[in-house]
Amino acid sequence: MSFWDDLWRGLRGSGGHFESGSAATNAIALTKRHPVVSLSKQGAATSNLRVNLSWRMRTSDIEGRSRQSGLLRHPFKMFKPDVVQAHTRGVVNVDLDIGCLYELTDGAKGVVQPLGGFFGNLNAPPYVKLSGDDRFGSPSGETLYVNLDHRESIKRLLVFVYIYDQTPAFDRTHAKVTLYPSNGPRIEIELDERAPQARSCAVVSLENVKGELMVRREVKFVYGFQAELDRMYGWGLHWGRGYKTKVGGGR
Repeated sequence: MSFWDDLWRGLRGSGGHFESGSAATNAIALTKRHPVVSLSKQGAATSNLRVNLSWRMRTSDIEGRSRQSGLLRHPFKMFKPDVVQAHTRGVVNVDLDIGCLYELTDGAKGVVQPLGGFFGNLNAPPYVKLSGDDRFGSPSGETLYVNLDHRESIKRLLVFVYIYDQTPAFDRTHAKVTLYPSNGPRIEIELDERAPQARSCAVVSLENVKGELMVRREVKFVYGFQAELDRMYGWGLHWGRGYKTKVGGGR
C-alpha cells in the first residue's frame, strides 16, 4: 500500500511551493507571500532583461473538475495525456498582449505596446523594446527587452497584460510572465487569480530604489484598459483609442 499512499500524497500536494530559486527549478516564483526580489543583489542589474508573456487556453472549470474526479476513480489515467481540443464554444480564443508603462529619471513617460505601434527602442529612450505581437498564443509568446545598462535613466516600469479583442477571458487562460535576467534564476509571475470580467492586469513592476533595481509582483486586475492602470499607478498619460497593424504588416 505504500505505492498508493505516495500516489495520493503526490496528488494532494502537487501545487508547487517554489517561492525561491533552487537548483531543481532555477526559478523564483513571486507570490503574495514573497512578492519582491532585488536584481542588484543577484548581480543581474546589467545587460538586457527579457520579459516574456506566454499563455495557453484552458477548458471550462467543469471539465477540470470532472478530470480530477476521474483521476480519483481511475488513478492510472494520470499517465494518459489529455486530448488536445480545437477552439470550440468551450474554449475561448483570446489575444493577450504585453505592454509596459515607463517613467525615466528625466521625467519622460510613455508606453510600449502593440496598440498604436509603440514598439519602443532598446538603445535609446525608453530603453524598452517589444519584439513583436503574438496573436495566437504560440509557445514563444511575446517578449519585452529592457536595457539595464541604462538603469540609471529608468525610474520605474510597469509590465501589464491586456486582452485586445475586448472579450474578458483571463479566467480561461493559463498565463505567465517570466523575467530572464542576465544572471541568476528566472523570475516567474503566474496570473492565477480568477477575474472573469477583467480586461487588463498589472503584472510586475521594476523600480530603481536608491540605485537598487527591485522587481515586485503586482497582479492587479482591472475591468478597463491602459487608462485605468494609469490612474491606479499615477502615470498621468493621455489615452486615445489605438489599433493594431494587420497580421504580417509592417511595424
